[in-house]
Amino acid sequence: MAAALAPAALIRGAATTASDGPFAAATSSSSSALFAARSSSSRFAQFALRCSSAAGIGCGRRAVLKVAAAQVLQDVHLSEEARMEVVDVDLSDRTYPIYIGSGLLDKPELLQKHVKGKNVLVVTNTTVAPLYLEKVVGLLKANGSKINVESVILPDGEKYKDMGTLMKVFDKAVETRMDRRCTFVALGGGVIGDMCGFAAAAFLRGVNFIQIPTTLMAQVDSSVGGKTGVNHPLGKNLIGAFYQPQCVVIDTDTLSTLPERELCSGIAEVVKYGLIRDAKFFEWQEENMDKLLARDPDALAYAIKRSCENKAEVVSLDEKEAGLRATLNLGHTFGHAIETGIGYGGWLHGEAVAAGTVMAADLSFRLGWIDASLQSRILNLLKRAKVPVAPPSTMTIEKFQNIMAVDKKVVDGDLRLILLKGELGNCVFTSAYDTKALEETLHSFCPS
Repeated sequence: MAAALAPAALIRGAATTASDGPFAAATSSSSSALFAARSSSSRFAQFALRCSSAAGIGCGRRAVLKVAAAQVLQDVHLSEEARMEVVDVDLSDRTYPIYIGSGLLDKPELLQKHVKGKNVLVVTNTTVAPLYLEKVVGLLKANGSKINVESVILPDGEKYKDMGTLMKVFDKAVETRMDRRCTFVALGGGVIGDMCGFAAAAFLRGVNFIQIPTTLMAQVDSSVGGKTGVNHPLGKNLIGAFYQPQCVVIDTDTLSTLPERELCSGIAEVVKYGLIRDAKFFEWQEENMDKLLARDPDALAYAIKRSCENKAEVVSLDEKEAGLRATLNLGHTFGHAIETGIGYGGWLHGEAVAAGTVMAADLSFRLGWIDASLQSRILNLLKRAKVPVAPPSTMTIEKFQNIMAVDKKVVDGDLRLILLKGELGNCVFTSAYDTKALEETLHSFCPS
């Protein structure tokens, strides 16, 4: 809310200054110049000063205005810094920051300070490249930087998240002689982040990488925590590594170019955090879903920050998913089965997770672990988010069972699931559930 109050505060500041000190006798032109300088950017401040000169304001007053404008511009810069949120992923000597804010892709120093060597490979796709590649390359080369920047543009879509496409990243890295001090930069959504991260983990047995997520899904989930990898024809994300980035730079302005379907898909992952560990966040979503869908900047910024805080805390406690971190996969076992069963790219990841979350809630209810009112709230919120709440008709019981049998969470033949249990904000990761209830859930959502 501080950012929203800033204009009023600046107006009050201008009024106070105009009635005191050296500005007490200033003309209306000089007052207008000062107000413009205080309430806007450097371009407005400079324009105001030119106007004061054209209006015939004396040299003394112009000098005072210049000093005031310089101070205002410094205040504006500090205000912009204050609006950038930083969430740390605490991993001891591998701790890294998540920067969240508007206009971060206009701050070259933010990116450059995390580049370790002189060579950078930007990995992006055919959709994102026309929008942001030139800007990111410019950031890396700004202010006389001697960073050499190369790029590789991959085809867009989940169906290209495979070893064949990954080889294009390695080919470019070898061709351009990237070395062990190079940095890979993932510029795009979850697919690009996962593939670039895996490439960084494997190239020369590990090089630095930075995440610049441009979709809500990637900003609230996949860019944070170091899960990287590619899909196998028999299962999603079965080939990969845990490999943490140097930093994550989330410029919320990139959401302005995001298609509505992608936005809704990302919201499905936001819902997850409220269900598994943050009841107040879920309640906030119920109150603010319309604002999220309308892309209200304050609502989106809060949703991203709170999601990152939740995930960062979990990752810091269980980096490699020994137990706690698995709870972040609520709905994912069913969801991954849907993605694999209908073909990668048929549904967006968040769409499949949304349907999977409804199925997990159904199973939780059948087990007597949650009440009907919570199940109804989950269904209603996801409907409001405009995401699917049931699997496609092509997903049969047999398909679900066959795909879920090779899920990463299967141990010694037992399928472990993340299910809700107790009050809102509580869940369990367990194989100790009645398999008959699972069969009933599958029967209720799928044709035989």
